[in-house]
Amino acid sequence: MLRLVRPGPDRVVRFLAAQRSLAVTYDGVGATEGGEPPAGFEHDHNRQLLGHGAQTFEHAKAAIRGWRMFPAPWTAIEPDTTPITKDEVVAVHVRILGLWWCNAARIVYTIDQPRRFGFAYGTLPAHAERGEERFLVEWLPDDSVWYDLRAFSQPRHLLARLAFPLTRAYQRRFARASKAAMERAARAY
Repeated sequence: MLRLVRPGPDRVVRFLAAQRSLAVTYDGVGATEGGEPPAGFEHDHNRQLLGHGAQTFEHAKAAIRGWRMFPAPWTAIEPDTTPITKDEVVAVHVRILGLWWCNAARIVYTIDQPRRFGFAYGTLPAHAERGEERFLVEWLPDDSVWYDLRAFSQPRHLLARLAFPLTRAYQRRFARASKAAMERAARAY
């Protein structure tokens, strides 16, 4: 959904209701957790050191649960109270060149281990892209805590295909801003 203004909550509820029962738009569900991404997709992998120790890890987990890896004001998740649970559906808002894209995504798997926490969501038909993105925090044996962002994608919407270089630039911008948002969030709790 492309709009001049960010859609209101009622419109988002209807938008998500229409997407909830639909299948993801790509093959290779779960490939961001170590499988082989489908051919023909762009692959991205970004990492950010957040700090050290159990407290940093717990803060980073809370930031993931609160969807704080989406840098405001040009990105947002709605509803931002959506739990990190498989099959939950969210609206991913992105503002590009003054226009708001409202994209639908479903959580396709979660990770909740003693030293790893995160999830991946996959694109639904009402998304400008096709693919999967994983958001993960890891507490390594050397006591370092890392934010790990892995994705594979390709443009689905005609405008995203036509503006492919711009699309890729915004994906790189998102990765940089998301890492910075997680670094701030891990320190802020």
